Amino acid sequence: MSLPDLFPKKSNAGIIVDPNTLDRVIPESKRADGSVRKEIKIRPGFTPQEDVGRFKTSRQKQIEQNTLPKGHIIGWAPPETTSTSTRAKSTPSEVGSKSGKKNQKKKDKKEKEKLDLIAASWMDETPKPSKKKTVTVEPLTEKNDSDKEDEFNKKMGKLKI
Repeated sequence: MSLPDLFPKKSNAGIIVDPNTLDRVIPESKRADGSVRKEIKIRPGFTPQEDVGRFKTSRQKQIEQNTLPKGHIIGWAPPETTSTSTRAKSTPSEVGSKSGKKNQKKKDKKEKEKLDLIAASWMDETPKPSKKKTVTVEPLTEKNDSDKEDEFNKKMGKLKI
């Protein structure tokens, strides 16, 4: 039997395994007025109501096992780690026949291309140029009131009712 943790884990009811005696206890605690509660020993085999798990059917358990973690995207796999990259770097000399060596080279090449494609799509964070309209500002010229009135009349004349 292994030794208990130095800092034991508490259950929902506050029960821990005492590292010295290996008994299940509720450790002593301090009240608001400063007095100390005694340590309470728990009978072997007793499970308080707080620690009893909720009953789950076999279907519910299966659904919990199959659920994806929060934020996980279906079908997306993270870039490969070292465990598969060492497999991809296997040398053709490990394979016995000439055709086996050739096939291994093809596999390695395909796998390398796949990893490069994933890395390129994953690391591609180049900003795209924005399609903003350029506005040209004409210098201010003083127009007399008659020019403004002429422009206004032209615009009003084009207006159809």
